[in-house]
Amino acid sequence: MNVLLIGATGYAGSAILNELVSRGHSVTAVVRDVSKLQDSQFVKAVAGDATDPEALARLARGKDAVISAYNPGWKNPRLYEDTLENYPKIVEGVRSSGVKRLLIVGGAGTLFVKPGVRLVDTGTLPAEWLPGVKSLGEFYLNFLTKVKDVDWVFLSPAGNLGNLQKGVRTGKYRVGKDDMLFDEKGNSFISVEDYAVAMVDELEKPAHHYERFTVAY
Repeated sequence: MNVLLIGATGYAGSAILNELVSRGHSVTAVVRDVSKLQDSQFVKAVAGDATDPEALARLARGKDAVISAYNPGWKNPRLYEDTLENYPKIVEGVRSSGVKRLLIVGGAGTLFVKPGVRLVDTGTLPAEWLPGVKSLGEFYLNFLTKVKDVDWVFLSPAGNLGNLQKGVRTGKYRVGKDDMLFDEKGNSFISVEDYAVAMVDELEKPAHHYERFTVAY
C-alpha cells in the first residue's frame, strides 16, 4: 500500500514507519526536518506542514491511507492549544485529498479504568502530561466522533506505551474498545513495537470504522 505518515520521526511514528517498511509498504513521510530521515527503497521523506490543510491534501492525494502520529511536542508550551487547533486541520486536509482512510495514534487518557471513570480523571497522571493527554482526548470526544465523511480510526494504546523507550516486537496483543485493558497482574502495557503492529494490521485489514479501539497485552 501507498501510505502518507505524519510524525514519522517521533516515538510512535518511527515504530510505525519501521513496521510499514518491514511489510513492504511505500511510505511518504511528512516531517519538519528531512535531515532526520533518510530516503530508502520504501521511504520518501518530504518537508511539509501537516497542519496546513492545502499542503497536506496535495501530499496525501492518491495515497491509500494517511496515518497520523502528529504531536506538537511534549515540551511545547502551547501543546494543549496546538493539538486542539491543528488536529482538525489534519482531518480537513485528508478530507480534501480524497483519501478515505485516516488512522490516528490516539491516547489512553479517555479510556475507562472503571465504570464512569476515565484515566485522565484519576489524578494519577504526571502534571506535565496533562496538556497533551487532555487535548488529544478532547479532540477525539468533541470533534473526531462527529466526523462522518472520512473513515477514521483512533487507536488508543495501553496505559503504559513501552515505558517511552524501545522494546520488543512479539506480534501479539489483545483488542478492546473503550475500557483500558489490564493483564492478570493489573498492568496495562504494550511495547511501542507491538502498538505499531496493531496499527499496520488495522491498515491492512480494516476492522474498525469511525471508532476508537485499544490494544494491550
